[in-house]
Amino acid sequence: MKVCIDDNYSKNLILPYNLQWFADGEGGEKTEPATQKKLDDARKEGKVAKSKDLTEGIALVVLFLLLKVFIGYVGERMVNLFNSTIGRMAEFMEVNRAGLSTVAVTSMLMNAILELLLIIWPFLVFGFAITFLVTVYQVGWKVSTKAMEPKLSKFNPINGFKRIFSKDSIFELVKSIAKVGIIVYITYTNVKDEANNLFILYEISLNQAIALVGEIILDVGLQIAIVFVFVGLVDFFYQKWKFADEMKMTKQEVKDEYKNTEGDPQIKGRIRQKMREASQRRMMQDVPKADVVITNPTHFAVAIKYDAEVSKAPIVVAKGEDFLAQKIKEVAKEHNVEIVENKPLARMLYHNVDIGAEIPPELYQSVAEVLAMVYHMKNP
Repeated sequence: MKVCIDDNYSKNLILPYNLQWFADGEGGEKTEPATQKKLDDARKEGKVAKSKDLTEGIALVVLFLLLKVFIGYVGERMVNLFNSTIGRMAEFMEVNRAGLSTVAVTSMLMNAILELLLIIWPFLVFGFAITFLVTVYQVGWKVSTKAMEPKLSKFNPINGFKRIFSKDSIFELVKSIAKVGIIVYITYTNVKDEANNLFILYEISLNQAIALVGEIILDVGLQIAIVFVFVGLVDFFYQKWKFADEMKMTKQEVKDEYKNTEGDPQIKGRIRQKMREASQRRMMQDVPKADVVITNPTHFAVAIKYDAEVSKAPIVVAKGEDFLAQKIKEVAKEHNVEIVENKPLARMLYHNVDIGAEIPPELYQSVAEVLAMVYHMKNP
């Protein structure tokens, strides 16, 4: 497009301009969904859409459910561990009047830690398994280490400030405030409901008090975990939307990617054209070797050759439609190849037999009659 600055100087002052200069970014606005190649490349870089909140929420729900089921067993084992540790300390001090040595304390702590790990290992295994499964469900299974590779851009203070004041940071801040508010609200309402029971803690035994407080904590934790799952679901869909929006491409990027992966359509078209021309040239070279050319007479032309020593049935050495059919007939005339008009047979051969293939048994009789006629004409 062109813009004229002044009619009097239109011949001298003509400024060409391109609307593409005013486009948003390279190739225009990013309106096209990401191609599979771009998604695969992003996956290799470790860029995926996932929600840590959803993973943490489901893991917490499973943890508190396990605690509610096995709290009696865990509590009994913990009490036994405490009693055995105190008992060992008392026995050691009775034997050694000088008191506990560093070696003795270290040995007792190691034994207590090992027994504690034996108590809690099922919870650790379940927690890892749930975290792993939920993460794989969100993003699939593909290991990538590129996300852990050091990048100088991560140490750029300007980029750091941009991340701090970005819309993602604001969203995370709002989400964190909401989670804190949820925790405070659920904790307050549950403690308020259990206020009467809490006021009698001093009247009941230690074990009963521990059981009561533990039950309240588990109920509060489970409610908070369930709410966190819903928060995680909202975050998961937001992350999916955000990732899809970030991966969008311009029309020019889609075209460039297609050219890089599939090749330039114009170049591919020229290659196909060159291949067709080469194939036609080879086909035309075989026309003089044919025994007969069967025509439509104007639309189709099929060249047939039969050599009993080479094949069991006649072979189509060339065929063409319209312009190419005329060329085949011209070459046949130049080399004294007989041309026989048979509209049904020409049409059947053209549409059902490839170049270089034998004719099907259903056409043996028709082709044999044509060849017999040609042989008779050549050898009267």
